[in-house]
Amino acid sequence: MIDQESKNEELVGMSSRAYQFLREKMIEEAREEFLRILEADMHNNYALVGLGDLERQRGDYNQAITYYQHCLEHHPENNYALFGLAESYRGLRQYGRAVEVWEQYLKHDSENVTVLTRVADAYRKIRSFERSRELYNMVLAIEEDNNYALIGMGHLHYDFKDFPNAMHYWQRMYEKSGESVDIRVLTSLGNCHRKMKTFDQGVTYFEAALQREPDNFFALYGMADCYRGMQEPAQSLIYWKRILANDPENKVILTRIGDAYRALGDFEAAEEHYRQALNVQFDTYAALGLAILHRNRKDYPAAIGALEHLIQAEPENYRAVAELAGCYEMQGKYAEALAVLARYMQSSRIPVKAAQRYASDLKARI
Repeated sequence: MIDQESKNEELVGMSSRAYQFLREKMIEEAREEFLRILEADMHNNYALVGLGDLERQRGDYNQAITYYQHCLEHHPENNYALFGLAESYRGLRQYGRAVEVWEQYLKHDSENVTVLTRVADAYRKIRSFERSRELYNMVLAIEEDNNYALIGMGHLHYDFKDFPNAMHYWQRMYEKSGESVDIRVLTSLGNCHRKMKTFDQGVTYFEAALQREPDNFFALYGMADCYRGMQEPAQSLIYWKRILANDPENKVILTRIGDAYRALGDFEAAEEHYRQALNVQFDTYAALGLAILHRNRKDYPAAIGALEHLIQAEPENYRAVAELAGCYEMQGKYAEALAVLARYMQSSRIPVKAAQRYASDLKARI
């Protein structure tokens, strides 16, 4: 008869082999070994956590949760099970549940910077600004230049449209790492300038990113959009086309190219790209661009028809309403233009100050 000590030694050996299999990505061998342990000890914490880790590696987060919860029922303070359970909820994008588990973990290990940044990230995802900032600051108090906390603080402020403070944290990383900084820091700094409309400064960061990765989508998009903001459509077109070369059915990029050609006065190329975008999938901005193109050509019936169709689908689209009123105004049909604005102001559930200003200005000019 095997005594308990020998049995325990055997289970430890099996557990060691199972985890070695798991490290070597020998999934089925690891599973078989963990299950053998559970046959001998159905609540074995090493085997239950191991099976949870195995399923989490495979992306089966629900099955992983089952194993971790089984472990925690019998070993409620097992940090590995808590960690895996929180990560599984994070994998399922159930950030609220992940937060609950992380907070439980922190009761036992309050200075684990990996966990602190995970919890801060989760709070950021559920838009709990103060708690997220508090936890990132706890990490930075332990490790002054922790990259994950600096990136997280940047994203936290960016998400809440506090772009200067977002830049402060990303700039710290840039100054610390120089040319070797993560390319995402460069594009994030560029995006802050893009949002603040300091487009020329944004170009500097996007250019630096493109020197590292010439086909980086975010850097190409940022460059194109900065030049668009600087009202340099010919320059923006260069970068929109580079994106399109890698993604020829991207309706957003096709529409942007249409806008650039329209700004350059090449109406034929603009129409071609708007129609290509609409052939991929209906796009509000492509439909609007095509309507404006008709108006620029003084083809008012086609413009009015397209805009009426768009407003019928999106009755609160003020841009389409203003363009429709403009079509009537350009023909001297002021009563019809005012009727369009009045109809919008009566039906819209959103602020209508812009429509009111337009109507007042129109009445003053009649």
